[in-house]
Formats: sequence, structure tokens, C-alpha cells
Amino acid sequence: MPGSTRASTVSRDAPDFAALPRARLREMAAAGRRILEVYRVLGRTGDNVVGEILRDTGTFFEWDHYPKGDAYDAETHAQYYYHSHPLALRGGEHGHFHTFLRPKGMPRNVGPADVPGFAPPAGDNDALSHLIAISMDRDGVPTRLFTTNRWVTGETWYAAADVVAMLGRFRIDRARPSWPTNIWITAMLRLFRPQIAALLRRRDAAVADWRRRHPERDAFEDRALEIASVADISVDAQIAAVEAALRGGRR
Repeated sequence: MPGSTRASTVSRDAPDFAALPRARLREMAAAGRRILEVYRVLGRTGDNVVGEILRDTGTFFEWDHYPKGDAYDAETHAQYYYHSHPLALRGGEHGHFHTFLRPKGMPRNVGPADVPGFAPPAGDNDALSHLIAISMDRDGVPTRLFTTNRWVTGETWYAAADVVAMLGRFRIDRARPSWPTNIWITAMLRLFRPQIAALLRRRDAAVADWRRRHPERDAFEDRALEIASVADISVDAQIAAVEAALRGGRR
């Protein structure tokens, strides 16, 4: 995550896993197993999901998108890229993944939010939504999830409830730029769905609060509001919590 003092307070509140539907827990458990399998296979050769994206790219430049042109699945319309900020702004991370969904992959009943400054893009598949960002350490391990203000990625703004409805549609089902990383990032949005949903709701609350406190500014374009919500994560701890909830037997 960028090392910005403009970020909201980091949340360490865990979801109530026992309250989740059993079908959701099973989906999360399956995602956890896929992530662990990716780690197992990559670990045999000393690789990781970030290194997969940066393989054969030459010099790694700050701000550039990796892979070049982003990773995009033309059937699901899911998209992601990895990049890094200057060292002084990284806040201890190596870089982060940004994930998106384009309109042709969205549920039919969602649409852009009615917010100040909204101008529909020219293309019918250009009003993409940012879903979540995943902060990575130097070992290629995910450490945090965070949401951003609109100006950060140039996204079209959708209400949190609509973005939550998009999460299950994010899937990168192709071999390039890296099959292991594509599997991993797809599974991450399933394993951590409860936290992502909570972060999106907190994102909307943070922007609404900013608008109330700074009515003279365009909150969605205000460079003083960059990171709207943040949560620390651990793949191992999440998998353990899901498995414990499943053993609890709640239907």
C-alpha cells in the first residue's frame, strides 16, 4: 500500500465467520486451497506471484503497469495490473495489484453512481470499476487490502453494494501473463470477500464524510484523499478461520 498519511485507519477487525452462509464458507475454503497450491508449486522453484508478473520485463520501473497493457480476460472482462510507487511512498510494501471489472462483465442491474463530475466514457466497455488493491511485500506475500479514491485509478464510481455484487464475477481464466498468478488473484477475491465487502462500505463512508467536511472540494478528485479504507490480511489466518467456522457446523 502506498505510504500515504492520507489513508484511513487500518482495520484489524475480523469478520464474523460463523455468521457467514455455509455455501460462502465452502467457496472461501476452496479458494484458500487454490492459493496454497499456487504457493506450493511456485515455491518448488523459488518463485512467487509477483515475480511471475515481472518475469522477463527487464528493468522494473516505478509507476509502470505490469504486465504491459494490463492483464485482461476478454470473456469475463476482469482486469488487473501490478505496479510500485517510489520507495519513499511505499509504506514498506514492494508494490500492489489493482483489480477491476469492466461493464460487459458486470451484473445487468448495476450502473455508475450519480456523483458530481461523472461523465460517461465514450466506449461501451470503458466505465470500469476498481474492486480492490492487494499490497505485497518483497517476498511476494499479500499483507493488506485497500480501496482508493476515484482519481487514483481513473475508474468510474459505483456504489459499494454494486461493487460487492461484482466480486464473484472477477475471474482471470487464461494462461497469460501467468497462469499461477491468474489463479491466485482470482482466488484472493473469493477468500477475502467478507473483508473486501466491508472495505468497500467503509470506502463509501469515508468519501461521504470527506464531502461533508470539505463541501468546497470535489471529493472524488481531491488528491488529499487517496486511500479510503485499509485492512491487514493473512492468508494462513483466513484459511484457519474459515476451516474453524466450517467445523462449527452452521448451515
